[in-house]
Amino acid sequence: MKQRGTFSIRRLALVGMMAAMVFALTYVGIDIPTGLGKTKIHFGNIMCLLSAFLLGPVGGGLAAGVGSALFDLMDPMWAPECWITFLNKFVMAFVAGGVMRKASFLAPRVRVWTAALCGSLSYSILYLGKNVLESLYVKGFTWQVTQVEVLATKAPVTLFNGVVAVICAALLYTALTPALRKAHVLPA
Repeated sequence: MKQRGTFSIRRLALVGMMAAMVFALTYVGIDIPTGLGKTKIHFGNIMCLLSAFLLGPVGGGLAAGVGSALFDLMDPMWAPECWITFLNKFVMAFVAGGVMRKASFLAPRVRVWTAALCGSLSYSILYLGKNVLESLYVKGFTWQVTQVEVLATKAPVTLFNGVVAVICAALLYTALTPALRKAHVLPA
């Protein structure tokens, strides 16, 4: 009998597989240099949300956090912040997975879109908030420079990544659900 809250070998393998997909799709993208660093258009957030839908809040959070943190470790500019990325992406998937699990009063398709939007918004707020705080209190920039760095360069890319993630993850999950239920990956 499986204890509640434990990971089976199969579930652990699914978390690892989804973490690898998060890593791979974060790698696929376009680096955008800015005057004060860089940002990136990528597709990893799609897999972060899909992980949440498939594995729930904790499993999805682990897959999203581990895959994204491993990607950060591959880039010297982002490596020191890999732990922050882990937390931010974990929260993104945890929120999306929690909404999927708890909002059963919504129609299934509405629930998927709502969960994707909530997860993506939570990540965007955390990421942009971290960048504002870092710009002001770590780098010592003025509010005017912070506005240019964060609001003019990072916010549009973050929002673009978020919108693409919501649309693609919701459509992918909706398209894959029948096959995943048939393969007993999702409950019937």
